[in-house]
Amino acid sequence: MRMNQYLRAGSPLSTVYRVGAGLIGAGLILFGLLALIARVQFFSTEGQPVLGMSSNGLLAVISLVVGAILIGSALIGGVVASTTAIVIGVLFLVSGMANLAVIRTPLNVFAFTLPNVVFSLVVGMLLLFLGLYGRLSGGLPEDNPFVRARHHEDPRDDHSHLHPADRRRLAEIEPLARAEHAVAEGEATPEQERLVADDAERRAQQRQQEAWRNYERDQRDEAVPTQQGGSQADARSDTQADGEVPTQQNEPGQAAPREQRSGRSDRRGGPGRHRRPPTIRA
Repeated sequence: MRMNQYLRAGSPLSTVYRVGAGLIGAGLILFGLLALIARVQFFSTEGQPVLGMSSNGLLAVISLVVGAILIGSALIGGVVASTTAIVIGVLFLVSGMANLAVIRTPLNVFAFTLPNVVFSLVVGMLLLFLGLYGRLSGGLPEDNPFVRARHHEDPRDDHSHLHPADRRRLAEIEPLARAEHAVAEGEATPEQERLVADDAERRAQQRQQEAWRNYERDQRDEAVPTQQGGSQADARSDTQADGEVPTQQNEPGQAAPREQRSGRSDRRGGPGRHRRPPTIRA
């Protein structure tokens, strides 16, 4: 199978699937064998008590079959054991809810009682948790076999270096974590106090350096518009030096200069200027 190329037989995740499926399967087989040894009636709706639950022959046989399937999947491999646990877990949950509705009725073909319903629901949830563990959980690491399969990575890629790196990082910060805990509890040794003080000083220096870098960046950002404004002023000075009269641009709402007003002239009688009739005084 393609998934088996990612989830190798010796991986810890595969071991969890196989051991969990095998243990639950063995428990179901034990329940079925004890019921058959007790010579329960095969199709009885009342059943006989077995391990605190009720059982008839039909339920005993089904328990043996399901237990054998779980043990067989555990022997095949981790991927098969995980998928089988998910499917059988769903069936257990459905069986528990369905048989809860038919207790003490002629349709109770498995001779279920309330303890049987609780057992079915609990085992179903355990199987679902087992099958989905490390498969659909949140925050899966990049070297998870199911994540690698979904990303279509090469199964031959080696990700074993990721775990030693994490372990080295944890080994580096573990003494500091213990020292901070001891200081908080008031039980720190002089060496632990010095370790915490050195770490605090290092963090303060890092914050100071970061603040200084931010300050320099802000200063550079403020200097750029100033340089651009200076360049424009130099350009205007050069234009005036060449004898060109710069065109004055008016701001919105500001009246145009007298020379630029259309139809106006400074000369008496010129276009745009109207003479006022003379005033005759008596």
